[in-house]
Amino acid sequence: MDVASTANDEIGLFCTWALTVTHVACDYMEEKFNAEKTGGDPVIPSPNLDTDLVMACDRLVDWLIKAYKNPIQMLINIARYSKLISPKDMGHNEERQARLLERCPPGHEGTKLIDIPTTILDASGAIIAWYLPDTLTDATQPDGIWLTNQEWFTPHSENDVLTPGCVNLSPAWFQQGHENQSDPEVSASLKGPSSEDILKAIARPAAIATVALRVIHPQQYWTGLQAFVSLGDKAGSKELPKMSETLQYWATVFNILTIICNWETPNH
Repeated sequence: MDVASTANDEIGLFCTWALTVTHVACDYMEEKFNAEKTGGDPVIPSPNLDTDLVMACDRLVDWLIKAYKNPIQMLINIARYSKLISPKDMGHNEERQARLLERCPPGHEGTKLIDIPTTILDASGAIIAWYLPDTLTDATQPDGIWLTNQEWFTPHSENDVLTPGCVNLSPAWFQQGHENQSDPEVSASLKGPSSEDILKAIARPAAIATVALRVIHPQQYWTGLQAFVSLGDKAGSKELPKMSETLQYWATVFNILTIICNWETPNH
């Protein structure tokens, strides 16, 4: 196992996992971001990282630095707002939404078009959002994606290379309709013979999403990493071979990936 040190503990990753390569890329990314931000010495990537992944990380660092140096501050207190909003607020109760809007005004007037890398800050200076357009390189970015709303999916024809649709991938989640199930399972989409090919195909964009998280929300990154180490241990101790196999090729600290294939995207 490879051992990675953090400020609070040590996390052991199986050296054969794809997530281990992602973790090495995250180390490089964090060091390069800090060096660029403070004017430090150049950072040399690990020889264990392939050229495309290094180039994708370098591009992401450039965009993160540009966003970091282009803050927009809003007159809101995100900590207070978060205490007023309940997990049950799904946006379907118009009266509830009106009351929330009155107590939590947007903090700006009118509409501002943002088309360059930007960070959004609240009144305290805390970064509440990163806007990073055109971050992914051509080697990393998959074809068109969006939500499952059928209005945005074009009809399938015989000439289509890909069928419009949506699929959820997870190495360990609790299946709907199985309330008495004690252990999480690999999602159905990854139980077939093509699961390894699917995970290898999405490894690079999955890694880039994780690399960004390492800079944007490091606490969530380390918590996610620890969760996957625990999953690996449980899969071994409880003899869950499919989960162990899937974890070997899973390249991100996010436990669910949704792949959506279509040709139209609404403004968002």
